[in-house]
Amino acid sequence: MRKQKYKFDKVGKITVRSTYKPEDVTMLLKDITGQVEPLPTEVREKMIQRGKHYSEMLPLEYEPTEKYIREYKSAISDYSEMTARAVCIVAEKIFRLKGKDVVIVSIARSGIPAGILIKRYLEKKYSVSVSHYTVSIIRGRGIDHNAMKHMLNIHKAENLQFVDGWTGKGAILKELKKGLSRYPGVSNEMAVIADPARITNIWGTLDDFLIPSSCLNSTVSGLISRTFLRDDIIGKDDFHGAIYYKNFEKSDVSQEFIDSIEKYFDTETSIEDLVTSTNSGAIEEVQKIADEFDVRDINFVKPGVGETTRVLLRRIPWKILVNDINDTKHIGPILRLAKEKGVEVVEYPMAFYRSCGIIKELAADV
Repeated sequence: MRKQKYKFDKVGKITVRSTYKPEDVTMLLKDITGQVEPLPTEVREKMIQRGKHYSEMLPLEYEPTEKYIREYKSAISDYSEMTARAVCIVAEKIFRLKGKDVVIVSIARSGIPAGILIKRYLEKKYSVSVSHYTVSIIRGRGIDHNAMKHMLNIHKAENLQFVDGWTGKGAILKELKKGLSRYPGVSNEMAVIADPARITNIWGTLDDFLIPSSCLNSTVSGLISRTFLRDDIIGKDDFHGAIYYKNFEKSDVSQEFIDSIEKYFDTETSIEDLVTSTNSGAIEEVQKIADEFDVRDINFVKPGVGETTRVLLRRIPWKILVNDINDTKHIGPILRLAKEKGVEVVEYPMAFYRSCGIIKELAADV
């Protein structure tokens, strides 16, 4: 397919710092360090529930406490080999589909470790040089079109492969499909390490398990923030923004996480056939949870082990639902965090997920 050229004269500088190696990922993110005041979780949560878009604010992040570090180390010990196995499988599927010219495009920021691991596996097994970019996709605001134009002026559209860590309800995949409709030849199929929602064809596992990177914030994500989009900071020719948390450098484990997973790579991994996804009914299960627990906004329902962990670490949780309260092998960190935070855990049968976090509604308290 002939590469389509896009007019693209100005672009936000690729200057956001990170603790990832430059050869592992190119950050298509504008550096806005010092331009935005991060907000405490409860303040930000109230503003979101009043109608302010989450991408117009940044959360105030803290140096990981001993508790968070314990959860991270526990997850690394328990789930690194499982994560590596899933990475190997999804990388093999990507190579089967895209070949040696594949360009990995990870979704900032949780998709970055997945993208780096997939890149490293392919380079190790197939001795190829794989380009890897990270771009911003924001629910309700879409994909960063300046980043898309930048990549498409360098690479063929058919070589781009989008990557994330896991699927929850599928909101980001929906946003991706919508955003890529204007780019002929770019596949809107997203590759993930874990796909418990069963909504993509390119997955490493369908199992809902804890990928260790979900246990921490920026300190396992190259010390960059979540992505940011607000007109007074991000111009029409800029990439979406992010800040660098220099004050957390002593606590950074971003490279440690990559190395912990990579050491379990098995380059003898092979796949038989590419399994196509089906309409699983996962989103209907999420809607059922919202209805039964009288949750007015489905975005307050965060299904899956990874999303549940994030609710406990980053949001204001109301309840935690679990399939089996005795399943400490898979949800041990969730049960420990819920106990420490005093959050109610409810046993609730789910067909697609091991757990689900429900965010507390705060707007009425304001």
